[in-house]
Amino acid sequence: MSMILYGYFRSSAAYRMRIALNLKRLDYEQRSIHLRNGEQRADDFLTLQPQGLVPVLQDGDAALIQSPAMLEYLDEAYPDSAPLLPSAPVDRARVRAISDIVCCDIHPLGNLRVLQFLQGPLGIDQAAMIDWFNHWIRLGFDAIETLLADDPRTGRFCHGDHPGMADVCLVPQVFNSRRHDLDLTPYPTISRIWQACEAEAAFAEAHPSRQPDAE
Repeated sequence: MSMILYGYFRSSAAYRMRIALNLKRLDYEQRSIHLRNGEQRADDFLTLQPQGLVPVLQDGDAALIQSPAMLEYLDEAYPDSAPLLPSAPVDRARVRAISDIVCCDIHPLGNLRVLQFLQGPLGIDQAAMIDWFNHWIRLGFDAIETLLADDPRTGRFCHGDHPGMADVCLVPQVFNSRRHDLDLTPYPTISRIWQACEAEAAFAEAHPSRQPDAE
């Protein structure tokens, strides 16, 4: 039986998982959880993910949550296809660190529920919300650009010449930054890697515009 990915076409974390599953050539079925319609708060979904967040990856009897944990699960459970992490511990730490800048430092502050709270109870207008969103991306991208540009281990992709977990995490964040008109000129290495990823079928097929629930 193929895996089931519960997600939303524009969710960065679900986008990561689509890329990773495509890279590893694993069969999966998609089930849409419409975040703007509140489907993540339905009782049946909360039994899978008590936080009411996407994605959830169901693999057999296991319902896996939190995309960084899921990405590492895929490498451990399916080690024979397209590793997402390099073999050397120091290189694995580097890739995890780049990934975590996106997953831990940038993405949570631009999550839909955070933006809705800013606009709703706090009364922040759309322009100020975009400034908030882009501020945190800039801080993260400033660091990532330095880490990538100054390290000889950077290749065509974030680590070497094969896409891995850092690319899987970076590309959806670039997509989000473009949606909010962030100037990417200060980030030539990030932009180059993003373009290399976009040329790969696994990334192109995972793009939000190509998902069955895209609006």
